[in-house]
Amino acid sequence: MNESLLKIKTIPNAPFKVQGTVEIILTDGTTVVKENPFLCRCGGSSKKPFCDGTHGKIGFKD
Repeated sequence: MNESLLKIKTIPNAPFKVQGTVEIILTDGTTVVKENPFLCRCGGSSKKPFCDGTHGKIGFKD
């Protein structure tokens, strides 16, 4: 994977928006490469570390 600049934007009451390609190692050791992922901040996503929209359903406030 080529190294490049990443930007992480905080969206009010919502996930982190990553701009760029990231390689994430999951707790089971699986490596996932994603481009421009949204990362969960509310803790309720069933797709952690990725957002699945649960923040809206549970009324997450940052």
